[in-house]
Amino acid sequence: MKDRFGSATIFLHWLMLALLAAVYACIELREFWPKGSDPRELLKTWHFMLGLSVLALVWIRLYARVRGGTPPIVPQPAAWQTGIGHAMHVALYLLMICMPIAGWLLLSAEGKPIPFFGLELPPLTGTNKPLAKQVKEIHETVGTIGYWLIGLHAAAALFHHYIQHDNTFARMWMRRSSNGG
Repeated sequence: MKDRFGSATIFLHWLMLALLAAVYACIELREFWPKGSDPRELLKTWHFMLGLSVLALVWIRLYARVRGGTPPIVPQPAAWQTGIGHAMHVALYLLMICMPIAGWLLLSAEGKPIPFFGLELPPLTGTNKPLAKQVKEIHETVGTIGYWLIGLHAAAALFHHYIQHDNTFARMWMRRSSNGG
């Protein structure tokens, strides 16, 4: 069996990290501008579009991950660590699927357009202000949980690399080119 993930899986992993960082940055940075201002609205639009990009790409990522298999961790960690690792990955995939859908549902329930790079996606529901309020609260709460999930995921990779000295991190790191560059 291979000692690392396939190049498509590795590329998509780091691309998804960049997208998630941009999604979070857009929604946090909007606070620097007054409500209704053009920069604030632009950051919100980018938040929506990048979030929907995560939703589109997560399916490709899951396919690449299933198709390419999962290389073993060497040396093999304790069963409890493996269990926590699997639970963390499930939580991260749920975050990447459910959060964009919740954002789409939120915009739909608010009666707002759903922008996607020059397209307008169809609403998932009609205007429903009480539903919008509930979904917004859930979306914001899970967004905060997402910070923790992503941070813990990164911390676990570093723990495996620097403390446990296994290949967990190396399995997902990009290869250096063979020409010394």
